[in-house]
Amino acid sequence: MEDNRNNPKVYNLANIVSWLKRNVVSIILLLITAILVLIPDAKTFVLQQLLKTGLFNSSIIKKDAIDLSQVNVDFDFTDNLEKVRNTSSLRGKVIFINFWAPWCPPCRAEFPSIEMLYSKYKDNPGIFFLPINTDADLTKGQAYLEKEKFSFPMFHLKGSAPAEIFSGSLPTTVVLDKKGKIRLYHTGFGNYSSDNFIRQIQELIDEI
Repeated sequence: MEDNRNNPKVYNLANIVSWLKRNVVSIILLLITAILVLIPDAKTFVLQQLLKTGLFNSSIIKKDAIDLSQVNVDFDFTDNLEKVRNTSSLRGKVIFINFWAPWCPPCRAEFPSIEMLYSKYKDNPGIFFLPINTDADLTKGQAYLEKEKFSFPMFHLKGSAPAEIFSGSLPTTVVLDKKGKIRLYHTGFGNYSSDNFIRQIQELIDEI
């Protein structure tokens, strides 16, 4: 049998093949990690598959579970026409608040579920959808929504929100009941189109 060590090219190629075989798992994991870090849409896709498992379904707090009556929930926000409003003006409605940014993969991952929830309740006067784009360049957010054909509205903070509502983590979702009490506070992505969540939203809307 020919000794490949006498042929440097063949010997080096054999070493490379041997090294690849020994480290194939590490190489695959490294490639996956690089793809998820460098390509936001890839990370979004993976997160959306995780949402489908049901492990990230959100749940609304029962009416008397905890006392949140003293929590400050009110803040100013604007629409695309720069009309300033305050959440206090929405008393009597359930408010679905979602803080997001167009560059945030977890935000993108939960958008389809928010779109489904919005599509179901957009004509219901008992609920107000308040998705807030926190990115400094507001045009990027609008461009992303249009590109992906999401129909839910986009708002912006005017000033800052109370820390009890938003501490900077993206995404953050808050649901206020008709009296302005927090019934859901969730940081990280979630599924807002599950049958259970829709049932709970309906119960909030029906509360007197």
